Amino acid sequence: MRRAQPGTIVEIGCGQGAMGARLVGLTREYVAVEPDPTSYRVACERIEPRGGTVVNGLTDDLPAGRTYDMACAFEVLEHLEDDAGALRDWAPRIRPGGHLVLSVPAWQHMFGPWDKAVGHYRRYSPDDLAGTLRDNGFEPVDISLYGWPLAFALEAIRNRVADGSPIQEESAPEQTAHSGRWLQPSKRISDVGITVGILPFQALQRIVPKKGNGIVAVARRV
Repeated sequence: MRRAQPGTIVEIGCGQGAMGARLVGLTREYVAVEPDPTSYRVACERIEPRGGTVVNGLTDDLPAGRTYDMACAFEVLEHLEDDAGALRDWAPRIRPGGHLVLSVPAWQHMFGPWDKAVGHYRRYSPDDLAGTLRDNGFEPVDISLYGWPLAFALEAIRNRVADGSPIQEESAPEQTAHSGRWLQPSKRISDVGITVGILPFQALQRIVPKKGNGIVAVARRV
């Protein structure tokens, strides 16, 4: 994001605003949409005092014809049954030549109780994601794996917690709504604690760049 230097950002499905609270300082205008009312209220508390705007709704609720230098969607695409359709819907919100930054869980063979509990339809390989982007209005710029080794341990814990949870019996939309607020750290602790805590794992990830259970992708709107 610092390389792209977007003047305006829209975040799609901001959850409780953990990422938005960081993004708002990287651009002159930050807008987020979040359909879940509970997560929306927490996101407002985190983001709006820093100068951003949060809308309780979807991208359709943004002003018609408004475009942004960058759209972000972190852990969103896997929740959408029609991921290709979502990408086609998002593209007009990005100016031609602007960027889409997104993250998704990696490797379908790792699909487990946590994925089911939070309403995931799928996981992706880097090649799958690159192909989906190319087929729906975007040219991949960079696709990277992340999460080794820490996120593998965290995923095992989440799967144990999710296995047999009552949330497994809810509908996919209900599971998706819960996903933005289930097992989330407090907003005060998260900013400092996560930033400091992941530093050694970031160093390890650089040593093994081809391992990870998550993907971060940067793509350019064609």
